[in-house]
Amino acid sequence: MKQSLQLRIGQSLTMTPQLQQAIKLLQLSTLELQTEIQEALESNPMLEIDEQGHDETGESTPNGHEAETANAETQADSKASESIELNDHTDSIPDDLPVDTAWEDIYDIPSTVSSSTASSVDHRDFFENQSIEDDGLISHLLWQLQCTPMSETDNAIGLMIIDAINEDGYLTESSEELLAGLRQEPEQHDLIDPDAIDIEEIEAVLHLIQHFDPPGVAAHNLQECLSLQLDLIDDGSQLIKSTRNLIKNHLDLLGLHDYAKLKRQTRLSEEELHAVIMLIQSLNPKPGAYLSSNKAEYIVPDVFVKKINNQWTVQLNNETAPKLRINPLYASFVKNRDSSDDNTYLKNNLQEARWFLKSLLSRNETLMRVATAIVEKQRAFLDYGEEGMKPLVLREIAEQLELHESTISRVTTQKFMHTPNGIFEFKYFFSSHVGTADGGECSATAIRAMIKKLINEESPTKPLSDNKIATILVEKGINVARRTVAKYREALAIPPSNERKRLV
Repeated sequence: MKQSLQLRIGQSLTMTPQLQQAIKLLQLSTLELQTEIQEALESNPMLEIDEQGHDETGESTPNGHEAETANAETQADSKASESIELNDHTDSIPDDLPVDTAWEDIYDIPSTVSSSTASSVDHRDFFENQSIEDDGLISHLLWQLQCTPMSETDNAIGLMIIDAINEDGYLTESSEELLAGLRQEPEQHDLIDPDAIDIEEIEAVLHLIQHFDPPGVAAHNLQECLSLQLDLIDDGSQLIKSTRNLIKNHLDLLGLHDYAKLKRQTRLSEEELHAVIMLIQSLNPKPGAYLSSNKAEYIVPDVFVKKINNQWTVQLNNETAPKLRINPLYASFVKNRDSSDDNTYLKNNLQEARWFLKSLLSRNETLMRVATAIVEKQRAFLDYGEEGMKPLVLREIAEQLELHESTISRVTTQKFMHTPNGIFEFKYFFSSHVGTADGGECSATAIRAMIKKLINEESPTKPLSDNKIATILVEKGINVARRTVAKYREALAIPPSNERKRLV
């Protein structure tokens, strides 16, 4: 085989560090972006907050008897500005980094400074930054157990019972299983004799815990949970007696909404049965749910949509991130032909700061372009609500803005728009479509809104079936099948017609 040299011309896609940073900032949510900016402020001395009421040099505007001092500072700042301008024109810092490289390959990454800087730039109230994460059901029950005087043996039994309670507040093990657990692991209970414990003692401690807060906790099933809550409001009335009888003997019929059979077996009139059902519905079937330990999720809108002079306008939320600038004093220290370690450190940070500010600007511009395009497409939604939503896909916005679909996907993920109808994620405005009788298209969001409206207006004694809803929509010109209605109804967390049936 003969060896030879060949010259070929081709194109390949490469990602520079600037592009990598821009993509990273673009896909961050508002809260994540604030964290990223804070980290940049702490690690890069060239970046600083652009406070209001300061001039371009970053110094406070002087007045009064400080005029003489101000003149001297102005002259010094003027020299600094000249130095910055000179450095900007003759700077040897490259405009672009070589492709497929990282920051560490070209520049020395400075070490992170103390987190005390964060408190100096964060002017929000202290309590705003605190998590409201709950302690959870188990911690709440353990606290009550510790406040209850009891023996070491009863305390060990109580710990075992609480450990077997799930997040909904139900006990997942029987008394026999709890006793077996105590005897199988005696090394965990050095101060008690597991063999001396019997079922009656476990039942006594369980009865005590079942009277802890929240009401109905530590029940084995729904029937016992509702009965425990009913005990707390038992006043001996006939309503309580009828409710207790229904919970004990006919709860399955209530779940099936078979009211005719319920009236026959309980011998209650329609008004009495309705009162009993209303009382049961006031009880909590999952007593531990409201004490879940899930963290609260905050939503900060990225853009505001307002109607001004009968025109929908989009405004960027400037409160989501502080305004940044390059520190003019530190930038004036950069020298062109100085290769010392200190000058290299300053030069590296200066270029990194410039790229960071440029990436932030690019993110805001892309965010505004995408939000404006969405508003133009979904004006009917802003005017009339969900039923006016138009079908829209990422490709349409990408073609309109001459961007890639992946870029639109990054912009619309975890970005929120504040509208007169509420706060929505950008992706909410994108949905599939269903054909109409006149050859047009109707979005899935609009169909779900119509289904929800029909169900809200239905008679509680004769709820609409999925087939009937599909027929009504077809009469309105929307070609939708019964299974599609069922899918949209389930997505709205609406039960089927037999479970929506009510007495009144």
